[in-house]
Amino acid sequence: MTMLQPSIQKKFNGTIWRLEFDELSSVLALEIRNQQDKQTSFTSIDINTGNINFEGLTTPERWLTGIECVYNNVLLLHHYKNESGPEHRAVIGIDATNGQTLWSNYSLAYDHLTEDGPALYNTSVQPRKLFIADIKTGTTKSPNNSAANKPLQNRIVIPDMLPAADLVPGSLPLPPYGNIVHYLRHNNYIIVSLHTQKNGSLQQHLFVMRGSEIVFTDLLNTSIQKLQPEAFVIHNNTLVFITNRDTINIINL
Repeated sequence: MTMLQPSIQKKFNGTIWRLEFDELSSVLALEIRNQQDKQTSFTSIDINTGNINFEGLTTPERWLTGIECVYNNVLLLHHYKNESGPEHRAVIGIDATNGQTLWSNYSLAYDHLTEDGPALYNTSVQPRKLFIADIKTGTTKSPNNSAANKPLQNRIVIPDMLPAADLVPGSLPLPPYGNIVHYLRHNNYIIVSLHTQKNGSLQQHLFVMRGSEIVFTDLLNTSIQKLQPEAFVIHNNTLVFITNRDTINIINL
């Protein structure tokens, strides 16, 4: 049986902190945080072609910045008000195909993404009043109407968390530590993530199987101290997972 191979495999100088998929294009945006240098950077990948649109994009705010969303080939970034709290400030629109800044507004903040664009608000106005913005320009399109401006639904599929005892005996490549596996069936494939214990430390593995045959396997993490959350997602028939916290992998299923 033919083994699967990643169509994209990219290592970064830092921890992959966040992934965001564009539901209107093939862009995957990544937030990379380098704790040692206190530097946050951003990368855009075209999942369909495997091309890196840009990487290492930074803002004047080195550390207190992050991704809000990516939509219609525009990446929205934010700053944090302070290091000790989660509250966001500012909205910065970046062309997700080339990394060029399209617009920025430091009086606004992001609330959520709708089918008509991002819902933003002016941080100096109370009570909060949401409006729908043109993501390409940042200009106001209309006041937010919760009935008309419905939240955008994504196509991300996450695995189920199952007790290994619920599966057919002998169907797993390795006996899992903790008796819990992350399990998903997709396009005649079975994708499983599980933990094992070796020399007193935990390891996290990924297996892709077709029937009883293993067509892809990877060791995701070693020397970890506790069970990790789900290690993979499916988006639009692509398997996306991270190894060693710093390498993105994408396999077409």
